Amino acid sequence: HDTVLLDTAGRLHIDEELMEELRRIKEAVDPGEILLVADAMTGQDAVNVARAFHEKVGLTGVILTKMDGDARGGAALSIRAVTGAPIKFVGVGEKTDALEAFFPDRMASRILGMGDILTLVEKAQETVDEKKAKELAGKIRRSEFTLEDFRDQLVSIRKMGSIEDLLGMIPGMGGKMKELKAAAPDEKELSRVVAIIDSMTRAERENAKIINGSRRKRIALGSGTTVQDVNRVLKNFQQAEGMLKRFSKAGGKKGARNPPFF
Repeated sequence: HDTVLLDTAGRLHIDEELMEELRRIKEAVDPGEILLVADAMTGQDAVNVARAFHEKVGLTGVILTKMDGDARGGAALSIRAVTGAPIKFVGVGEKTDALEAFFPDRMASRILGMGDILTLVEKAQETVDEKKAKELAGKIRRSEFTLEDFRDQLVSIRKMGSIEDLLGMIPGMGGKMKELKAAAPDEKELSRVVAIIDSMTRAERENAKIINGSRRKRIALGSGTTVQDVNRVLKNFQQAEGMLKRFSKAGGKKGARNPPFF
């Protein structure tokens, strides 16, 4: 079926003239759905807005935006209680893929600071290629993890959303978000790392040990960064490589388990 979206201009619920305009639009169009887009960051003010709009046009659902911010979503419960209209979607970013279906049990977990592991798993399943994941697991077991693999993992993480959002979905992280926000790399930092690795030759990406001083200068020049930035990327890669080697060795011991993401 064809779907027509009629997006009306934003307005305050106290503006009677514009609210009356909404009523007239409803009468003229006779829509199948009337969705209110509410800002989750406004907290309980969003409830007052939802109540006023519901009384004027009769909402069939609500979309809560800015759920990627500090708002945990308590307003969602109040809006549902006051209007009876279900929360249908939540916005967790500004990109087109940042609109998620609303699941009340997952929202309850976020509100309680218990994370949202189901959404995290779904994001991983949508982003990670199963065949590549198995190949990577084999390379890690053989200690063949390369800068190319490191780059691919960073790109996959970036596709899943912001580091802050992903950390917030992990149970037990709710009370540590301030420290995590300060430590988590931002989008610019991830892009810088990818640019640095892209400026390397295939031989360099496959064997980081050959990257000497002159090569580091060339890589920095090619990526528009500094030698210090290149050094930092190589250090981070070595740390990741070491951690994965430890996981691999632990996986070979009786009763030990492989990393949960493989």
